[in-house]
Amino acid sequence: MTATAEQGQALARSEPAPPIRIVHLGLGAFSRSHTAWYTANAADSSEWGISAYTGRSRELADSLEQQDGLFTLVERRADGDTASIVTSMVHARPGGDLENLITDIARPATAIVTLTITEQGYRVRPDGRLDTSDADVAADLAALRSGDEIASLTTAIGRLVAGLDRRRRSAGGPLALVSCDNVPDNGAVLRDAVIEMASAVPGLEGWCVEHVSFVSTSIDRITPRVEALELARLQAEYGDRAPVVAEPFRDWVLEGDFPAGRPQWETAGARFTDELGPWESRKLWMLNGAHTLLASLGQLRGHRSVAQAIGDTVCRRAVEQLWDEAAHHLPAGLDLDAYRRALLERFANPRIEHRLGQIAADSPTKLRLRIVPVTELELAARRPASGCAAAVAAWIAASDRGLVPGIPGAEEGAQVSELVAALSGRLAADTAFVDEVEGKARAYGRGFTI
Repeated sequence: MTATAEQGQALARSEPAPPIRIVHLGLGAFSRSHTAWYTANAADSSEWGISAYTGRSRELADSLEQQDGLFTLVERRADGDTASIVTSMVHARPGGDLENLITDIARPATAIVTLTITEQGYRVRPDGRLDTSDADVAADLAALRSGDEIASLTTAIGRLVAGLDRRRRSAGGPLALVSCDNVPDNGAVLRDAVIEMASAVPGLEGWCVEHVSFVSTSIDRITPRVEALELARLQAEYGDRAPVVAEPFRDWVLEGDFPAGRPQWETAGARFTDELGPWESRKLWMLNGAHTLLASLGQLRGHRSVAQAIGDTVCRRAVEQLWDEAAHHLPAGLDLDAYRRALLERFANPRIEHRLGQIAADSPTKLRLRIVPVTELELAARRPASGCAAAVAAWIAASDRGLVPGIPGAEEGAQVSELVAALSGRLAADTAFVDEVEGKARAYGRGFTI
């Protein structure tokens, strides 16, 4: 399939679009650089089109819709750029277009729903259960129970469940739900949230158990937010209202069943496994964990991007110590030495402007998912978890200065023990760990030394 962009005109298809068989929730830069790219580059790409819905931005949906869903992917290498047009997206719509979203999910031709709704989008408590104390979750449960207030749904899970209910009632058949968010065991987290939300609709919970599969994934491709001036330059250069910039590296590992079929993603480099856990942990603890550490420590030291921060000896030493601790709890066969070298090379790419302020969003949630598990394992092994303590301490110091988000509702100047407890009660019970965090946080505040 090909596409063209005449001078001064929008991108346009020169061949028919593929049939829509995938619905995506949470359209943004990452989903376009990753899942849309894999779908467009699969051997059977002509059979798999995507109808995508944004989380918030109507502007992005409008821009993409005006150019037939097409967009330019700019792969930014240290020595230059390469660009290609991604053709797998057929429609882009705002997330509030509920009627089209529900209709798309219910269509018998739809085989897959993919999601990139961020960690917070699942609206679950630390124990993995749906957070029914969340006002939006409670409102969506009430709307689903009533059956006549679907237009008021606001959460991604609530909207997804409404689509599944219409699919059930119209005998649309089975399908797969695929979480592509940085959440441990993301397929199970999605399953539990969907099943609990579906329990508000008589008969839907049982139908989901029998007809819906929940696929877990590990996803990886650094896709930074592009600043306004650079975006304008790219728009002019490529004749594209919505270009995406990403690093050349990409990875996708999936575990689960696709009862209604799937693209041949493996022909584009994706991997399918019966045991996702080790791959998922390697990525969450090492890549994402390092990003969370750098988002705080790097900004404390005056850096704006990952590339700047990893070039700082203090930041790099902290990252290496965090990786040493994570490596204690990863199995053989993951080639950790090569993975670490590759991460350092990716982080140091000076032409990927991955802003630390962007990474810092939802810091408490990210710490719970990326740093706390390694910390608990290290402490259980009677090791001090000093690298993890540095990540927590840097976050406390940075949140005190307003550089990263802190605990919602926490009092200014809250005790370190209280902030650690908000991340994990088990960590707060370890007085030696809390003392080390407090000492490091104080050191960061004085002179940024470890």
